[in-house]
Amino acid sequence: MVKLSKYFKVSYFSTVQLIVLFYGIAVLFSTALLSLPFLHEEGVELSVTDVIFTAVSAISVTGLTVVPTADTFNVWGILALAFILQFGGIGIMTLGTFIWVLLGKRIGLRERQLIQIDQNRTSLEGLVKLMLKILKTILVIEAIGTIILSTYFLTYFDTWQEAWLQGLFAAVSATTNAGFDITGVSLIPFANDYFVQTINIILLVLGAIGFPVLIEVQDFLKGETKYGRAHYSFSLFTKLTVITFFALIAVGAILMLILEHQHFLAGMEWHRRIFYSLFQSVTTRNGGLATMDVSELSVPTLIVFCVLMFIGASPSSVGGGIRTTTFAIMVLTIYNFARGRTAVKVFQRELDTDDIIRSFIVISTAVSLCITAIVLLMITETLPLLPIAFEVFSAFGTTGLSMGITADLSTAGKYIIISLMFIGRIGIFSFLFIIRGNVGKDKYHYPKEKVIIG
Repeated sequence: MVKLSKYFKVSYFSTVQLIVLFYGIAVLFSTALLSLPFLHEEGVELSVTDVIFTAVSAISVTGLTVVPTADTFNVWGILALAFILQFGGIGIMTLGTFIWVLLGKRIGLRERQLIQIDQNRTSLEGLVKLMLKILKTILVIEAIGTIILSTYFLTYFDTWQEAWLQGLFAAVSATTNAGFDITGVSLIPFANDYFVQTINIILLVLGAIGFPVLIEVQDFLKGETKYGRAHYSFSLFTKLTVITFFALIAVGAILMLILEHQHFLAGMEWHRRIFYSLFQSVTTRNGGLATMDVSELSVPTLIVFCVLMFIGASPSSVGGGIRTTTFAIMVLTIYNFARGRTAVKVFQRELDTDDIIRSFIVISTAVSLCITAIVLLMITETLPLLPIAFEVFSAFGTTGLSMGITADLSTAGKYIIISLMFIGRIGIFSFLFIIRGNVGKDKYHYPKEKVIIG
């Protein structure tokens, strides 16, 4: 018998290729799990394409669905889906590190490089400790969210079992920014319940703002700093991420208040306007949950939401998109160039040229991918441009919002969306590096010559 290891060796693959391979295996595992008949409601039959779509949507924590979750899966199926959301949300290497530590396995250089790529880290230092902190932090956040929501849901549901199932799934879905729901209509039943919305907003923000930010804030609050809390300085990453993240939320909410003033929000009380606008702005960061049918919004608002979903969440978080820091670097670079400056400076620091180049590569590649997907879907589907574009940006940003066309997509259209969700989860650079392999530095250079630009 020929051994598979003769042809398949880990050393043949680059670190990035291994990460992509692991996520591919996770999709296969999730597909097999969600295909099990005893996890489905009686009489439910799923096509292979629909199972794959659901599995990829869960692993990428997107939330786009071609079948109604609550009517398709029974209690055990819902719990299995929650496990997949957990697996996809915090990352394969985070759970992998926990298992390695639990089994007493030595975590060598190769494993640390995998963690580094999966979490977008620039250094190998302290990665194992970081992974365990991330896992602990997310589980604590989800546990608190579950207790609060489940207890509160006792007033909504007839039995405590249903209340706790709803609370558990809602907490996991919100924290991982998955966008899945088992109410059947997202958070529309809680459109006037500001407590439920506030808890979801907090969980969505904690999941999307980035694990490094959560760890830095946690260390600061605990006083676990090198020079003490009084002299502690947050990293440039945290400063840039937090400001950009909340600025985008504020801009999104304000624009919806303005653009929907005479449309969806017309005639509503001031507090309802604020919560509708705030929640929808937060959920476009990567959440996918909604307190309304987004197809009721005006065209300008939907275009704004497309841009927000394209930007997505922060790096090293549960979310996709081009990421908030990429957008921030682009804006800062354009601003400084317009001012005639040769360097990009922010918070008494100067951005690395490589980071600037990488940011523009991510943005240009992402734009090309989304435009290509829109064109392909316009060929395969008989649907208007705006719903298709909205679906594409939602899939790429792993957001999960939809204008209601997901289930109506053709088989070819579903696989286009599947590809976008998967790319959104692994990241643009991982996508670009799939075929690159391990490369070294250039052995020689040609003479440089300037070309006319613009």
